[in-house]
Amino acid sequence: MPKAAVSTGMELEYETFGAPTDPTILLVMGFTAQLTVWPIELCAGLAAEGFHVVRYDNRDCGLSTKFDGVAVDALTVMAAALSGQPVPPVPYTLSDMAADGIALLDALGVTRAHVVGASMGGMIVQTMAIEHPERLLSMTSIMSTTGEPEYGRADPAAMTALLTPPPTDRAGFIEAAPRYLVFQSKKYGNAEDAKRRAADGYDRSFYPEGGPRQLAAIAANGSRGEQLPHVSTPTLVIHGRDDTLINPSGGARTAELIPGAVYLLVSDMGHDTPAPLIPFHVDAIAGHCRRAGSAH
Repeated sequence: MPKAAVSTGMELEYETFGAPTDPTILLVMGFTAQLTVWPIELCAGLAAEGFHVVRYDNRDCGLSTKFDGVAVDALTVMAAALSGQPVPPVPYTLSDMAADGIALLDALGVTRAHVVGASMGGMIVQTMAIEHPERLLSMTSIMSTTGEPEYGRADPAAMTALLTPPPTDRAGFIEAAPRYLVFQSKKYGNAEDAKRRAADGYDRSFYPEGGPRQLAAIAANGSRGEQLPHVSTPTLVIHGRDDTLINPSGGARTAELIPGAVYLLVSDMGHDTPAPLIPFHVDAIAGHCRRAGSAH
């Protein structure tokens, strides 16, 4: 897969599907998740619908530039943000991560794109819509939230599963993967599939060090509650009923704040994209992008 230089010393690993002459959909993944977490069937399905699909590794993740050795106390940042105190300096923010995606579009020669973000990626595309609206044709925010602490709260078991440091050895990492099923689809969650995905992710890039810095970026960004009502980008919000990591109030609130947003609350979906629901996601995203594109 190619890399794109998006700023001095910063490179993003990316992969494309479909024809570059078709309208571009930029897929933005979530917290510590590599580009490969976007199911290849979803990417290929959107390309078959007539889109040029780009998925990439966020900074500090996968095969993109990593901030090795840059220290941050993410829990202190989170505590300050939640208490309304001044937030300590952080290595980067969601605004920086949003600018990375825009710079990738620049590198690919794409003037305007449809952007689709999952979880932290939803927060990033919301930030794009706030800070770079002229570059967006549409936005889809999936299993995400507004940054307002009273919405999208995680169940304690889900948050524990997410924040417990993973084993560093390959075998231990793979065996621990089913713990994330606690916040995924109840109907479609499968321990063996989780282990297979964990093995693939470990072999591609095992980099837990990036997690605290990405978590600090989320906390430092704070609430988008005041800015989202001014977003004019055509918006689709998708959330799963089974999501206990970002509970559905996060998606509902996102759609409530953004004028004209369409909200889809999906049965049998948790904080994941289970294979049986990929056709639904392809249809929903492609349809939204077509409607938004026809308006330009």
